[in-house]
Amino acid sequence: MVVGAGFSGIGAAVRLREAGFKDVLVLEKGAQLGGTWRDNTYPGCACDVPSTLYSYSFTPDAAWSRVFAGQREILAYLRGIAERYRLGDMLRCGVQVLEARWDGAAGRWLLETSDGPYSAAVLVLATGPWHVPRRLEVPGIEDFNGPVFHTAQWDHSVSLSGRRVTVVGSGASAVQIVPVIEAQAAAVDLFQRTAQWVLPKPDVPVPAAVNRLLDHVPGARGVLRAGQYALQEGFGYAFRHPQATRLLEAGARAHLRLTVHDRQLRQQLTPDYRLGCKRLLTSSTFYRALGRPHVRLHPTAVSAVRGNEVVGADGSIVQSDVLIEATGFRVGELPLAKSLYGTNGRTLDEAWGGEPQAYMGTTVSGFPNLFLLLGPNLLGGSTSAITVLEAQLTYLTSALAYLDQAGHHALDVRSAAQAAHNTAVQESLATTVYNSGSCTSYYFTPTGRNVFAWPWSTGRLVRRLSRFDSDAYTFDAPARPLPLPAQARPQHEDRTVAANAEKP
Repeated sequence: MVVGAGFSGIGAAVRLREAGFKDVLVLEKGAQLGGTWRDNTYPGCACDVPSTLYSYSFTPDAAWSRVFAGQREILAYLRGIAERYRLGDMLRCGVQVLEARWDGAAGRWLLETSDGPYSAAVLVLATGPWHVPRRLEVPGIEDFNGPVFHTAQWDHSVSLSGRRVTVVGSGASAVQIVPVIEAQAAAVDLFQRTAQWVLPKPDVPVPAAVNRLLDHVPGARGVLRAGQYALQEGFGYAFRHPQATRLLEAGARAHLRLTVHDRQLRQQLTPDYRLGCKRLLTSSTFYRALGRPHVRLHPTAVSAVRGNEVVGADGSIVQSDVLIEATGFRVGELPLAKSLYGTNGRTLDEAWGGEPQAYMGTTVSGFPNLFLLLGPNLLGGSTSAITVLEAQLTYLTSALAYLDQAGHHALDVRSAAQAAHNTAVQESLATTVYNSGSCTSYYFTPTGRNVFAWPWSTGRLVRRLSRFDSDAYTFDAPARPLPLPAQARPQHEDRTVAANAEKP
């Protein structure tokens, strides 16, 4: 059973089927597949990883129209993958998982969903870290005299033409939104709690002739992908060796000087921490947009809302008609953690105690046959999430093949193995820019533990996940014959896997 039909869930369905596991069901709470690329439809929404690298290696032949693809094109790519690999019979949209409990006697996960009960031998959570919007929580916001919406829940019925628009937040979504909406709005006020490092984004159209050339020259797309991977890993090396970020910082400062001519505005946009400490942003239009006469930067947090006034922590007041929350996501909060029960009756949220951790970001002690995709401490400031995902899928299929061949029905990572891995992760993170760059970021829990970043190279991650290390696990022999992966079928006899499946 796979929960979620974004990049992770679709990739899992393809790889499981290719590995010979036919009885796979994907439950998606949304009306269609797509995950974050279905939900985030705000103006300017696009990927900040090169398109060639932000695609599955098993289907790299997408004729991307730009170096960095936009939301609509990425969503179309995912729909095309589902159609190409005929995933319609495996996919059931409009079904939300409400609770999951491990039944040790049966060796299965028992699920309660909006469509009734299901059971599965293996549970794969592909809900993604960019899932739960972080809303603006300040006094009076519920009484704002106008539309209020989060970037991940964009209200397309609201026209911004000729209106005073306030954007709260200066992260990845704000950097993409402001250059687009400033051409429509009468005024744009951006509240920036923390200045961000921004590098220019070499986003240009890819001519059809170039795509035809890449299609006809054997290995051309593979070479391009390898080159982009090497570039991303160069950033990763700098983040692991903070002194090496000085060259990148010099480039970011030059970009700021060349595009922002107002000295005071440049000062307000200059970070006071090391590059890479927070998520690195890329844009060639953001700084220029802030230089427009009707766009104002407020280098302060929002402290309150009064009617149609947005009040800054520095006492500044902005009159606004529309309030847009570009405040990101609750990255460390797994949506099902509070309703997923393991062997001892504790939820995953209780087991974590506010500090998510897993073995290789994939399995959690006390939760047999549970696999997390893009779980704790697997990503970073330079890594393509798709590279990490595919490495995990290799590990997942290897683990299930081992269960099948060895005649076991359940695996559970040893608590000692999980603890040793996470101790090593935290020790190695201490010297990276993520932990030593003098900033706060969504990488950290309120207790100060970095639960997001991988402290080593992507190559090391891929090697570690390239084979299933059975010594790190305990296994249960079946109480009764159970094929693996067992058919994830509804407990209602009149249902079929294909019912209500999304047809891309």
